[in-house]
Amino acid sequence: MGTVSLPATWVYALRLPHDPRAARVARMTVRAALHSHGRQEALETVELLTSELVTNAYRHTSGPASLRLTALADGRLRVGVWDSDPRVPAPFGQPPWDRVPCMPAEAEGGRGLHLVQQYADSWGGWPLGDSPLERGAGKLLWFEVSGRRGEKE
Repeated sequence: MGTVSLPATWVYALRLPHDPRAARVARMTVRAALHSHGRQEALETVELLTSELVTNAYRHTSGPASLRLTALADGRLRVGVWDSDPRVPAPFGQPPWDRVPCMPAEAEGGRGLHLVQQYADSWGGWPLGDSPLERGAGKLLWFEVSGRRGEKE
């Protein structure tokens, strides 16, 4: 009888309704997947940044969102969040996207994308469907983390 080797790459996808509990469901899903694949070293960062992107999708759209968690062959983890708003915010969009200003300490929000900028190794975003016939196609925001502490410069 042979042994089964687990694949180094994998993908999980989750469709999220427009619901205030969606960020919690996304965090729980990410936590379960990373624990199952022995990737606890990346858990805190991936869980936090996923929660921020899903929360923004809920707060700034009126439709559903989708989450995709991918383990790449080189050990990186990529998270993509799709929503129905085609506007790509800083730091994901076109220049000047390289820096998101810090929010004042008394501000109630506005720190999520700054956290992505600080903790992700790379990130990006694409509007999906700019033509009038493709209205509602939305955007995809993504980030990647190496999953290994201390490797980000």
